[in-house]
Amino acid sequence: MASDMRGNWTFPTKVVFGAGRLRELPKVLGNTGVARPLLVTDAGMRDLPMIADLQALLREAGLAATLFSDVKGNPVGVNVTDGVEAFRAGGCDGVVAVGGGSALDAGKAVALMAGQERPLWDFEEKPGNWRRANPEGIAPIIAIPTTAGTGSEVGRSSVIVNEKTESKVIIFHPRMLPSTVISDPELTVGLPTHITAATGLDALTHCFEAYCAPGFHPMAEGIALNGMALIKEALPVAFRDGSDIEARGKLLAAASMGAVAFQKGLGGVHAIAHPVGALYDTHHGLTNAVILPYVMRHNADAIADKTPLMCRVLDLPGARFQDLLSWVESFRADLGIPETLREIGVDDGRADDVAGMAAADNCALGNPTPVDAAALKRIFLHALDG
Repeated sequence: MASDMRGNWTFPTKVVFGAGRLRELPKVLGNTGVARPLLVTDAGMRDLPMIADLQALLREAGLAATLFSDVKGNPVGVNVTDGVEAFRAGGCDGVVAVGGGSALDAGKAVALMAGQERPLWDFEEKPGNWRRANPEGIAPIIAIPTTAGTGSEVGRSSVIVNEKTESKVIIFHPRMLPSTVISDPELTVGLPTHITAATGLDALTHCFEAYCAPGFHPMAEGIALNGMALIKEALPVAFRDGSDIEARGKLLAAASMGAVAFQKGLGGVHAIAHPVGALYDTHHGLTNAVILPYVMRHNADAIADKTPLMCRVLDLPGARFQDLLSWVESFRADLGIPETLREIGVDDGRADDVAGMAAADNCALGNPTPVDAAALKRIFLHALDG
């Protein structure tokens, strides 16, 4: 077999999927051996009826849950540290992470750090770093997504902002993969339209970048293509009618599919979005949605051979790159996504920092066209003003 067809392929965990499946959480916890879970969510969800109902469900099952919700939209290191303190103070034996990508990422990082002595940053996703962890100190994780975007529920890593370096750091360990995911579309019904759009386009970006990343991974590519098709079909429906359970379910599935697919790699969109989110505290999915067409233009020649199949899967009238780009631009416009980064609060004051951090981001290595800081700065400035 040719050397460029070698790879390590890993696929995710058990997913309990379907409307109303949240009610099975006590059974899932019992099967996992968790009796005193730390319920991790974000500050925006803490007072929602769903969290109160979830706590009541656990109490009725005789499970003593501790709630931790001090999690920012872009989680920072102190959120993880505080979560570990809550885990230990509550005598917890597992983590139930409930929410969007921020809550899921924070919850997984808390579970990792519950039994570690090294600092969080020692487990940055670099060769061999994960072996520094005491695997027996990692608490079991149940993930319950309430948005359909990041796919963090089927991932083995968390993105956490290091406050000192102002950078997003990917924390990785194989045991950070949740043992079970409860994927219940009823939990996404109340999402505001702008969050539905931003998270859905986050998932689309995952699928798109994974499919276009170099390397041989046909299983990931197949999942990415089907994920894109599901998003094209379901996102406009859920955007117009947030109560459409079928559309919500398809988006939840597509979000998980995007995260499975990006084991093959991501690219320039994420390489730029990570520092933009860290420096300007922007919503990750929205940032990806704005940047995507600008990175597509940069990669046009490199993805020319992949464009016809994407166009066919998306049922577009043409098969050229311009047909695909035009669809992406009109699709996001119909969903109310701004055209430029400046419209979401980004300026050019830290353009060099964004470029340098993007070039150092592991996602840059997966871009179809090799990119350095200069190229990434050009793309960033283009995305800034259109």
